[in-house]
Amino acid sequence: MTEIHSTPAPTPAPAPTLATVTLLPTARPADAGTDTAVVDSARKVLADVTVAPADVTVAPAEVAVEKTVDLDAFDDAPLLPAWMKSPEGWAAYAGIFYRARRRGFRRWVRRQNTERGHVRQFGRGSRRAHEWVIGFEGVRVQGAAHTAHVLTREARAAARTARFTPRILGTKKELAMKTAEKTQKAAEEAVALHKKARKDRNRVRNLRAAVVYGPPVAAIGGGYLATGFLGAAAGTLATFAGGAFAGRSPYEEEADWSADWRSLGDGDRMSAPLLDASFKAAKVIGSDETLRIVQMPMLDARGAWSTVIDLPPGIPAKKAMRAVDELAAAFGVEAAQVSVSKAGRSGRIELYVSKSLPFTDKPGRGPLLELEGAADFWGRIAIGPDVRGERVSISVVERSGLVGGEPGAGKSASGNTILLAAALDPRVILWLADGKGGGDLEPFEPLCEEFEGDADPEAFYAMLQAAIADMKRRYALLKKLGKRKVDESLANKHPELRQKLVWVDELMFYTTDEDFGKKITKALRNLVSRGRAAGIVTFCATQKPGSDVVDTSLRDLLSIRWALRCTTPEASDTILGKGAAASGYSAKTIESEMRGAGLLWAEGTNPRMVRADYYSDEQVNELLEHAADLRTKAGTMPRGPLSLTEQLRELGDDDARILAAVVEEFAARSAAAGEELDWLPGAVLLAALKDGGLDVTAEKLGALVVRSEDEKKAKRAWEGSRVSGYLRARVEATITGRWGLTA
Repeated sequence: MTEIHSTPAPTPAPAPTLATVTLLPTARPADAGTDTAVVDSARKVLADVTVAPADVTVAPAEVAVEKTVDLDAFDDAPLLPAWMKSPEGWAAYAGIFYRARRRGFRRWVRRQNTERGHVRQFGRGSRRAHEWVIGFEGVRVQGAAHTAHVLTREARAAARTARFTPRILGTKKELAMKTAEKTQKAAEEAVALHKKARKDRNRVRNLRAAVVYGPPVAAIGGGYLATGFLGAAAGTLATFAGGAFAGRSPYEEEADWSADWRSLGDGDRMSAPLLDASFKAAKVIGSDETLRIVQMPMLDARGAWSTVIDLPPGIPAKKAMRAVDELAAAFGVEAAQVSVSKAGRSGRIELYVSKSLPFTDKPGRGPLLELEGAADFWGRIAIGPDVRGERVSISVVERSGLVGGEPGAGKSASGNTILLAAALDPRVILWLADGKGGGDLEPFEPLCEEFEGDADPEAFYAMLQAAIADMKRRYALLKKLGKRKVDESLANKHPELRQKLVWVDELMFYTTDEDFGKKITKALRNLVSRGRAAGIVTFCATQKPGSDVVDTSLRDLLSIRWALRCTTPEASDTILGKGAAASGYSAKTIESEMRGAGLLWAEGTNPRMVRADYYSDEQVNELLEHAADLRTKAGTMPRGPLSLTEQLRELGDDDARILAAVVEEFAARSAAAGEELDWLPGAVLLAALKDGGLDVTAEKLGALVVRSEDEKKAKRAWEGSRVSGYLRARVEATITGRWGLTA
């Protein structure tokens, strides 16, 4: 910094002193070769400071400053920088902004070649907006179109075969005609679905296009109509700014679809190349083989991918079904998320890959809670949703079933779907046995005609014997009616033939008993094999589904199999049958988070992964209260244990009615006396019988209740006199000896 100093005058009078002035680059001294320079601007700082030009010199830095004057502190003037007092200062200040703008412009120009350039931002924003407008509906349209083309070709081939099959072949001609009709109907449905999918796609795309492209068109067109080309330019600039804002974030590396290996678990789309690569990696097809897509991969409403594939010639569907673990690893998902099933022919499979692990979300409200009336156990029973979210229902008419799985797999909750449906049909007779003895079936006890809740093998064996006896009575009645089996109309006419559900929980406890295990297995096998046509439905549930628990001769008779989570493929095969795990149906693949889920083999050729509808304890009690009301109104509510008097009157015998009145008199006198009376005079009993409308003499009563000579001669005090009478024990012994009834 160069400063201008004042030099003392040779005369004694002091000379005025100038303020310190900084020489700016644009204000160099006029004569750079001399030691002094005249700065005219310094004299114009203040009007009252006038110094001769000769008095102003540039002093070397070494010269000491005797006195300086700061012109900014002059009088009442505001404190302002000195450079604002000169044109050179203003010019230098303006240069700062100029240079900053120039540097900013250069940076902007250099940035345009990078991902942050506005042009590229606008390109990304436009592409993202266009992709949103296009959406995923086109995948469904392409899949529907491909399916329509395939089915149309098959319909043409079937029609050609039917046309040229000679009528003389008879059955073949008829079969060809039916096949042609079936394929034509399927083709027409596929074409209709394609048209509907295309219509829905166009409608959704038009709405999105209006949202995306409407504002730019309105801005440009409105600006042009308002102010001409200037307004159109402003609208174009606003559109460009909006597109650049939408594309301000560049694509991340994880979203690069051109990576060497992608999978469904990474968010990639299911496509023909991905399927080929995955099936090759799983060793289902060879490295030089490809798949034939029958139905293009499509996303459903749950975000899962589904497709129908034809494997190369010579490769059966069961090979892909056995390779579920390998396919899941190739797709980058869990094995439970992959479902492979045969689709109509040996080499065609249906592939379904869930977006997330199925059956881990909170279950919805069970359909039985929505019933206002009674259920229909003769119809189909709602079980729960499958992995695709479709409701699964089964029929148990003339069927029997086995439910098995490891502890905690959800057998009790799964069994409630069938038990509650039976309880809500007042026509169904319930016989339940709880081998666990833990109270899971206890809420159903008031609705049961037979209930074994103590885990007593002997009592359960007696129950089975009673069920077999009832089965024989049913067949005797069917033979009398000239019928072969029980149906709904026949059961409605004859209450003795109503459906009966025999439910055995924890079968292992009964069948492994040393004394009654083999007897129980034999009785169950008899009941299951013969009872279905008689209207008796048997279901067994067990935690340890081993061959020592469920004998194969019994298991093969149980037509409905429900395998919940198992620890080994062998345990799964015990329920589903030998070879099921090798064919790709193993309950071992069910994850622990998928409670209540299992492979249900009830109808069709392949098991289905189903999760049972869940009912909480409060909901179960609510439904059972409703079931009790339905059974009470229908008159089918089981009664509790009958008293000895009620048992005698139900016999309909005259002697039984007499003894019932005698037992009632003993009970009434005991209640009045406040103690249990074991003896009453004969006259008192005869008077009670007469009051009850029964004309019984002393001789008849004596002949009915035979007493010993000592009992006849024995006399006791009664109301001031001694009389003979009858012992209560003798009356009860007579009833037991004649009819086998006890109190």
